Amino acid sequence: MRHLIAGLVLALAGTAAQAQPDLRSVPVYEPPEPAVLQAETLHSFPAMEAGQGAAADADHFYAIVNFAIGKYDRETGERVDGWIGPRRGLIGHLNSCLVDDGQLLCANSNHPEVPMASSVEIFDTQTMEHAGTHPLGLMDEGSLTWFDRYGEGWIVGFAHYNDETGEPFKSNAYGGVHLFDSEWRRTGGWRLPPALIERMAPQAASGGAIGPDGLLYVFGHHVPELYVLARPAMGPTLLHVATIELEAEGQAFAFDPADERVIWAISRPNREVRAIRLPEVELTDPDARRFGR
Repeated sequence: MRHLIAGLVLALAGTAAQAQPDLRSVPVYEPPEPAVLQAETLHSFPAMEAGQGAAADADHFYAIVNFAIGKYDRETGERVDGWIGPRRGLIGHLNSCLVDDGQLLCANSNHPEVPMASSVEIFDTQTMEHAGTHPLGLMDEGSLTWFDRYGEGWIVGFAHYNDETGEPFKSNAYGGVHLFDSEWRRTGGWRLPPALIERMAPQAASGGAIGPDGLLYVFGHHVPELYVLARPAMGPTLLHVATIELEAEGQAFAFDPADERVIWAISRPNREVRAIRLPEVELTDPDARRFGR
């Protein structure tokens, strides 16, 4: 009986066996071509601080440059307040700011110095006084350029550079997008798509924010294009789903709290802050996922 059962098991196992796959015939992955879309400029306001980025709340927009922030009436463009630190002072390279519960949370670094060190600087939007600091110190991730709320923590962009302002052993390909908890402890992250890294060279991503549609929008340093990225279903590389052509040459930006398809960005050559309406972005790649909030 034992021999009969053993033979039956072997027979069943034989019928379940499959032929070995020919892995050489598996096609090479090719990412879908990103959509190319066009944005519309709604307003332009002159602002001498429009050198690194812009932020906005319900009543004002903020123009940001290395050691200064200007506060402007968003209807008239009139400068109503601001903060100016000493040149080459303790705050030397503000890059992007995020309006959060009456505060401006700003990315700061010691760029163009190396080794790279960063901090988060806090300003009161009512008084425009410096209200706090969170030093991050030296970080292998690079130079802090932007961050946004993500769940209970943060989604954060760090930059590396190919010129003399970068670490000699790391190219701009090492700039990435990382996740941190509420105490600024790293919990995960992704690299940027290689094609975008080449397009941003010799710099890296200078601005970023998650849109109300759950996609990540990223600016380079000098090209008038905004890149839309999705979370991959698997793997460590973000997916480039769209490129939006617009009248802003990179740097930091912010979504308008009153209109989810409008961003506030800068034209650095013209020293202007611009309100720009973005087109809707469709998500057609089956491997693409939204970030949520």
